[in-house]
This record gives sequence, structure tokens and C-alpha cells, in this order.
Amino acid sequence: MDQNGCCRIVGRTKEIIIRGGINIYPREIEEVLITHPLVKNAAVCGVPDPRLGEEVCAWITLRDPSATVKVDALREFCKGKLAYFKIPRKILIVDEFPMTKSGKVQKFKMSEMSIKLLMDRNKSEI
Repeated sequence: MDQNGCCRIVGRTKEIIIRGGINIYPREIEEVLITHPLVKNAAVCGVPDPRLGEEVCAWITLRDPSATVKVDALREFCKGKLAYFKIPRKILIVDEFPMTKSGKVQKFKMSEMSIKLLMDRNKSEI
């Protein structure tokens, strides 16, 4: 709240992903992903997409850091459990999520970092 008594909402208001005009709630996708036997934790954010506005991006930590899981296998796991437009198109396997001091995932930082990581990944594929 500022000195004039006006409130400004920050933080969780942008957690909803709007993909092609459809509202997607990250928590629903995260709940499905963490049921996969290799997944320890999942966090979902939106990344910009030129055609759809935003695209679903999932960050995954694995139960066993030395294990490997194919991104396509994770997408296949989501089929039948999520609507097709909720299945993450971008999946990043990470060691940890950006967190606040109180232990909450910083989704806005995840979005920023995802953009950079995905751009770097695309450059290396060229």
C-alpha cells in the first residue's frame, strides 16, 4: 500500500498461464507431474510464445539426480491425465528451483530463467 492508500497487487496474480485465450492453472499440471515415479518436484510457469501468447514450461527435479528421464516420456505420461493444451511443451530438468528466503518457488524468476535457458538451447541446436 502506498502513502495515498492505494494497493498494488504483486506476486501470484500472474501465475495463471494464458495459452491461446485459455486459462491454465500451473498447480494442476504440477500435481500430475509429481506422480511420475522419477519426479521429486515440479514447478510450472509460462513462457512467451509468438503464436499463442504463452506456452507451458515445466521445471522438474528428479528423485535420483543421477537418473535420466526423456522429456518425451514425461509428456507421454501426462497424456490422458491432462488436456492436450495443458501438457508442457517446454520441460527443463533442473537441480533446484529459484526460491524465496521463506522457501516459496519464485515463478517470475523461473519464467525469466526459462526464456534464457531455452534461447541458449535453441542456439546450440543450430
